[in-house]
Amino acid sequence: MTKGIFIVGTDTDVGKTIITAGLMHLLKSNGYNATYFKAALSGAVEIDNKLIPGDTELVSKVSKLKEDYENITPYIYREAVSPHLAAKLENNPMNLDVIKEKYVYLKNKYDYIVAEGSGGIVCPLIDDERGLYVLENLIKDLNMSVLIVAKAGVGTINHSVLTVKYIENLGIKIKGIIINNYKEELLYDDNISMIEKLTKIPVIGKLKTIENLENNTIEAIRTNSEEAFSVHKILECMEEL
Repeated sequence: MTKGIFIVGTDTDVGKTIITAGLMHLLKSNGYNATYFKAALSGAVEIDNKLIPGDTELVSKVSKLKEDYENITPYIYREAVSPHLAAKLENNPMNLDVIKEKYVYLKNKYDYIVAEGSGGIVCPLIDDERGLYVLENLIKDLNMSVLIVAKAGVGTINHSVLTVKYIENLGIKIKGIIINNYKEELLYDDNISMIEKLTKIPVIGKLKTIENLENNTIEAIRTNSEEAFSVHKILECMEEL
């Protein structure tokens, strides 16, 4: 039976993709048959008349995942806006049947799926005559539990607690919290302590700030992730799909 986990951020640009790439690297480098999945990506770069999903490319390179992008990210948009708006601007509406078909394909091929959301938990994916469909709806439809990625610095206590309470009210299971851009400083350690006390959710990993990320992206993510996470703890977070 395939197992999986869904990576959700407390906000946009909190570092979900870097965390996801690190988790995928741990799984793949330890011999686990794992794949990445991101239903929709906006802000893709066009190279040689072809849209390249940056997040998907990064995760694939870091983890050495060999899977066609169209299978792990079925909807790719050029505009760097929320997927629902990008879909309207580019006249390419999302079809949930297509997303679910790709998801089933991956379930049949891989033992583990690490899915990543677009933006935060209420990021709109579809807004049309059928109604509003946001990230929380997708997580429920895929029957996944979540790991929350949060920043380490100022403001993270409020963002983290609000995200946890909102997700809990949805009835979605939270398996843990991961802190990104961590430094061994009193402020960051106290933030983590407060988050755990207020939410009763364990922080299962702290990824340190990666200096000069642009110049050494792939190896830096691999090395820092190996220091920050335990593959066995990640596997414990995975649940049957």
